[in-house]
Amino acid sequence: MPDSMITAIDILSASILIVDDQESNVQLLQQLLQGAGYTQVSATMHPEEVCSLHHTHQYDMIMLDLQMPVMDGFQVMEALKADHQDSYLPVIVLTAQPGHKLRALQAGAKDFVSKPFDLVEVKTRIHNMLEVRLLYKRLANFNKVLEQTVLERTAELRESEARYRSLTELASDWYWEQDENGGFTKVSGPVLAMLGLRQDSEKGIHADDQEDGWDKTERETLLAAITAREPFLDFVFHRVPAQGAAQQFRISGEPMFSINGRFQGYRGIGVEVFAGT
Repeated sequence: MPDSMITAIDILSASILIVDDQESNVQLLQQLLQGAGYTQVSATMHPEEVCSLHHTHQYDMIMLDLQMPVMDGFQVMEALKADHQDSYLPVIVLTAQPGHKLRALQAGAKDFVSKPFDLVEVKTRIHNMLEVRLLYKRLANFNKVLEQTVLERTAELRESEARYRSLTELASDWYWEQDENGGFTKVSGPVLAMLGLRQDSEKGIHADDQEDGWDKTERETLLAAITAREPFLDFVFHRVPAQGAAQQFRISGEPMFSINGRFQGYRGIGVEVFAGT
């Protein structure tokens, strides 16, 4: 988990945009914030510029007056919400109208400051909102890093799996995988012919009804290991097909499990030790 501590330096270094059409209000808030130690304070008296400014600078907080010409604060918030670059609307509204507070919160504002300003209230609300905002950004950044890490690890696993299969195919006559029901899902090499299997469009890979000849005791031993979901190494078994020479095989296999521990089947390799005459 990311470090959840937001320090005083983090808060005082946060970027703030003041939006008010009254120059006296802008100057008052700038003096208040700079006097409290905030170091990145910007301002505009033109509400139509807010979206482009926020798109460029991604402010940690926008102090937004509601009653302005050209665009009022509600219109500015609607425009900000249309910018999907930031799913969190970091707005604290400035209003002298008590009836506007609930409407502003419903429009997406995170808090409000009443006019005329109570300086202690203003500083407290700004501090609290910035703390929440910075925590939100930290969590969002952590999730992005986590998502990228998962993508990278998945790519590494796929590469490793491909390398594993390539090596096992080189080191053996055949490579195989079975699902949790024992059905073959992947085979490489002449395994079908060796094991008396067939592949057709209806049944997929399955036992050839015309081919058998396996040593029943050996087959039962192997099936018992698979049923118990145990790995097996260099298991030797024999087969005498109805037509053809006796064969001896040596196989190794391991069970496969999902990340949550669910059994998914087996995979393994095999070699034909000899084919008699």
